Amino acid sequence: MSIPQDKMTTINDWQERYRDMIATPQQAAKLIKPGQRVFIGTGCAEPVALVNALTDRANQLADVEIIQLLAKGEAPYASRQLSDCFIVNSFFIGTAIRSHIQEGLGNYTPVLLSDIPRLFSSGQLPLDVVLIQVTPPDNRGMVSLGVSVDIVKSATENGSLVIAQVNPRMPRTLGDSFIDIYDLDLLVPVEMPILEREQSIATEDTLKIGEHIAALVEDGSTVEFGIGSIPHGVIHFLKDKKDLGIHTELLTDSIIPLVESGAVNGRRKTTDRGKIVASFCMGSKKLYDFIDNNPVFCFRPTEYVNDSHVISRQFKMVAINMALEIDLTGQVCADSLGSLFYSGIGGQVDFNRGAAQAKSGKAIIALESTAKDGQISRIVTYLTQGAGVVTTRGTVHYVVTEYGVAYLHGKSIQERVMALISIAHPKFREQLLREAIEAKYLRQEMSEVGGRFFVASQEMRTTMLLDDGNQVSFRPVHPTDEHSMRDLLYALSQETIYYRFMTHKAKFSHSQIQNFVYIDHRQDVAIVGTVPEAHGEDIIAVGRYYLDSKTNRAEVAFVIRDGWQNHGIGRFLFKHLVNLAKRSGIAGFDAEVLRDNRRMQTIFNHSGYRVKSRLEEDVYSFQIDF
Repeated sequence: MSIPQDKMTTINDWQERYRDMIATPQQAAKLIKPGQRVFIGTGCAEPVALVNALTDRANQLADVEIIQLLAKGEAPYASRQLSDCFIVNSFFIGTAIRSHIQEGLGNYTPVLLSDIPRLFSSGQLPLDVVLIQVTPPDNRGMVSLGVSVDIVKSATENGSLVIAQVNPRMPRTLGDSFIDIYDLDLLVPVEMPILEREQSIATEDTLKIGEHIAALVEDGSTVEFGIGSIPHGVIHFLKDKKDLGIHTELLTDSIIPLVESGAVNGRRKTTDRGKIVASFCMGSKKLYDFIDNNPVFCFRPTEYVNDSHVISRQFKMVAINMALEIDLTGQVCADSLGSLFYSGIGGQVDFNRGAAQAKSGKAIIALESTAKDGQISRIVTYLTQGAGVVTTRGTVHYVVTEYGVAYLHGKSIQERVMALISIAHPKFREQLLREAIEAKYLRQEMSEVGGRFFVASQEMRTTMLLDDGNQVSFRPVHPTDEHSMRDLLYALSQETIYYRFMTHKAKFSHSQIQNFVYIDHRQDVAIVGTVPEAHGEDIIAVGRYYLDSKTNRAEVAFVIRDGWQNHGIGRFLFKHLVNLAKRSGIAGFDAEVLRDNRRMQTIFNHSGYRVKSRLEEDVYSFQIDF
C-alpha cells in the first residue's frame, strides 16, 4: 500500500498531537452504558478491537441495542448467552448474524437503504454511541472512513458519542469520505489487518446469467453491481465493452480486472464523469491497495449513491440486483426465504427505480432458476408463505436466469406468465404452466401445449388493412400451423425462395417445417400473416427473428407469398417485428440480403433507424440499431 507523504508524516506524530483524545479499547468501551443504542461500522470496516472490548463488558451491560447495516466480523455480541446484554438490530442480514435473527434473538429492520440516513438525522433512530474505524489524520486533521462510507458517515455526524478505531492499515479512500478529527470524541489507536471477504465463485449457471446480462449492457453504460456470484459472472463478460461507468453501493475484487482491461473509464457518465462511485467495498488486501489514495475512486455516502434521482440522471444506467424468488406475476422476494429473514432490502428498490427512470436505462433482477441443488424452482406460481415483496410487480423490468431474459414491464399477467415460464428451469415449466392455468392466469386451451411449451403473447397480434380493402391478421405462429406452413413454402416462386433462403432448392424436410412452428417466442419469434378462407385461414406471410443472447441482437428475415407482394406487407411486418424486439429489450436487427433483392434493401434503408450495410460477394450485411 503506497502512503502519500502527508500521511507518512502524521503516522508518527498524530497521537502526540491529539493525545487528549486518545484511549485504549477498554477505556472507550467503559463509556458505553446499559440501555444505550450503539452503532457499529459496516462490513469490512468493522472496528474489531472496539467490538471485542464492548463484548468483554457484557456482564456489566444490559439491553444495549446494536445497530448495524451489515456485520462482516464474527459478531461475538450475537449469541444466545448474551441476548439479555445485547439486542441486535440490523438493516441487512449477513452470515454472521443470520441464525441469530432467524432464531428470533435479534431484529431485522426492513427499510430502503436510501432512507436509513434520514432515520439518524431526524431523530427517529437516535444513536447514543457510534463505533467506527478510520485512517490516521492527515496534516489538515481529516480522517478517511476508508472502505465504508455508506451510512457510517451519517451515523458519525449524528451520534452523541463517536469512538474511532484509528488504523494505519485502513485504505485512504477519496471523495466524500472525510471527517474532521474534532468531530470525533475518542481516538483508539489499533494497528491490525482490515477484515477481508473472499471473492464469490462464479458457477456455470451464474456465468450463463452473467452472459445474458452482459448482452444487455451497451457501450457507454453506467453499471451497478449487487452482492454475490452473479455480479462476478457479469463482470467476466464486460471486459470487451467500451466506456463503461460504475455507480454502485459495493465494490469487490472483481472490479480490478474490469478496470485494468480498459472497459471502465467513466468518460461517458452524465455525472461524476471519469469517477468510479461507490459507498463501500469488501474484498481482499489487493482490492484495498488498489483503492488506496486512488483518485479514480470516489467514495460517497448512501444519501448520494442510493438516491434514485441521482441514479436516474445517468444515461444508460444499468442496475443489476438479485432475487431469492419471483412469482409468475413478477413479484420479487429478495430478503426472506418464506418467513425466515435471509438478507435485506438493501439498495434494490433505490437502484431499480433509478435505472428504470434513466434515459435508456435498464433495471435487471437476476436469479438462478433453481435452489437446493435443483430441487425447487425459484420461479413460482405463488411466493412462499411468509415471503415479502421487495420489488413489486408494477416496477419489475428485466428478469434474468441462466435460461434467458424475460422483459415484464408494461406486460399483461398472461404475457408475464409466459415470459417467466420460458426462463424457468425446463423440468419445472410444465408444472408452472399447469399451475398458471389453474390460477386462471392463462386460458384453459394453453394446456394443449404440453411438452412443446412455447411463449407467445397478445402483443404479437395486430391487423393491417390493405389498399384494396383486404385485411391481413398477424399473430404468433402456432404448433397447429404445420400444414399451412408447408402449403406456404411450396407455393413460393423460385425467385422468392432464392431471395429468402439463398438457394434454388425448393424442398423442405419435415423437421425444417416443424422448426417454423415449434419455437421459443423470446429467443426465436415468428409472426404469421393470415387471410380468412372458407376452411379457416391461409398463411400468406412469415416474419421471424432469431436472438443471439451473447450480443442481444437478432437476425431478422421474412417472406411474403408471391401474390401478396407489393402491398406493403413486408414493411408493415418488419415494423411489427421491430416493436416486439424493442419491447423485449433487444438492441437491434442484423440481416443478410442478396444484391438483387432491392425490395428488402429498401425496407431496411427506409426503416427510420440507424442502418449500416456492407457488400461482400453479392450479399449485403445489414446492421439496424434501435
